[in-house]
Amino acid sequence: MIVEIRFLLMVVYFIIVSIFGYAQQSELVLKTIVLDAGHGGKDPGCIGTILGIKEKEVNLDIVLKLGRLLKKQYPQLNVIYTRKEDKFIELNERANIANKAKADLFISIHANAGPEWMCGTETYVMGVDKTEQKMAVAQRENAAILLEKGYKQKYDNFNPNAPESYILFSLSQNMYLQNSLMLASQIERHFSDQQDRWSRGVKQAGFLVLWRTNLPSVLVEVGFLSNKEDEAYLSSEYGRIQVAYDIFCAIEAYNKELQSIQEE
Repeated sequence: MIVEIRFLLMVVYFIIVSIFGYAQQSELVLKTIVLDAGHGGKDPGCIGTILGIKEKEVNLDIVLKLGRLLKKQYPQLNVIYTRKEDKFIELNERANIANKAKADLFISIHANAGPEWMCGTETYVMGVDKTEQKMAVAQRENAAILLEKGYKQKYDNFNPNAPESYILFSLSQNMYLQNSLMLASQIERHFSDQQDRWSRGVKQAGFLVLWRTNLPSVLVEVGFLSNKEDEAYLSSEYGRIQVAYDIFCAIEAYNKELQSIQEE
């Protein structure tokens, strides 16, 4: 029975991909997109409290599904991955990949953790916010640098666990903030409208991986692995397909916004 269900889900997935392949394509303003699967290798990220799924695996699966959808619909689009396997990539290297490629978008996929009652999605852009919950998310994601050799030199003595370290972000003017907010808003809107999932909205926080990118960038928290409903959803093939599909639709909507702006 389980095998039959999994097979059915995969059939649905390939039907979706086939539909994308025959869908009428809009003019693509975007040329290069970098997809970043958060964590990896020796850094598992957060771990589900019921099923024990690892964030690094959820992130990678969603990123690969999203990349396939983008390439199927837009073969001319250059899709770059910061990782395509279970591999540890330093935060500054993830940003460097996007900068060197002169990418149009950087999308980092993550899963969240918190009290067991917390659920839903949230999408972050670069900014400074010292509220407890947002600071906790930034500290958890930035803690990956503690696994890097020589991290103090690489990140100018930045301490992810020290709130005073985050003052450096307030000194940075993000010239890409408006476009980052446009994409983040589309992602959260599609999560809410198409999946009827609880959207916690668009937020700003001091993520190192966003700070180092010189292009419109977002960090997407696709759900809470500490919440049993979110964990079950993200552990399922259906859930991961839906997340990838919604982000894909958000990218298309963002592309149309850029088109309309250019035409004005």
